[in-house]
Amino acid sequence: MKISVQAAPFDLGAELSEFGTGRADVGAVVSFTGIVRDDSGQMHALELEHYPGMTEAAITRIAQEAVERWDLADALVIHRHGRLAIGETIMMVATAARHRAAAFEAAEFLMDYLKSRAPFWKKEHGPGGTSWVEAKDTDEAALKRW
Repeated sequence: MKISVQAAPFDLGAELSEFGTGRADVGAVVSFTGIVRDDSGQMHALELEHYPGMTEAAITRIAQEAVERWDLADALVIHRHGRLAIGETIMMVATAARHRAAAFEAAEFLMDYLKSRAPFWKKEHGPGGTSWVEAKDTDEAALKRW
C-alpha cells in the first residue's frame, strides 16, 4: 500500500504502471485521477492546506479499511497539497483486486472518503480574493452508501 501527500506533481502513467505491472494475484486494477476544475468560471487556483503526519495517518487508516473490507491485493492514494492551477492533477486512487467489482467499489469508497473526510482545507483563489471551500451536501450523501 502506498499513501503519499505531496506538493510535487506526479506521473500518472508511471504510478499506474508501477502499481499494476507484474501482478499475478489480481484480475483487476481500477484507477481514478482527480483534476482541479473551475465550476464558477472565476477561480484562478485552488490551494490545499493540511497537517503533515495527521493527513497521511487518516488516509492510511481509510485505505487499510478498504484493503480489508474488499480483500484488496493493494491500494494507492496520492494527494497533492499547496497551490494548484485549474487543470492540474490533484489526486490519484488505484485499487487492485482479484475481481473488478471489489476494485471498483473500493476505489469509489476511497474517493468518497477523500472528498469529504480527508483532513484537507481548500481555498479558492479568484478575482475577488480568496474564499474557503465549504463542504457539499452531495459529498456527505455519497459517504452514506458505505
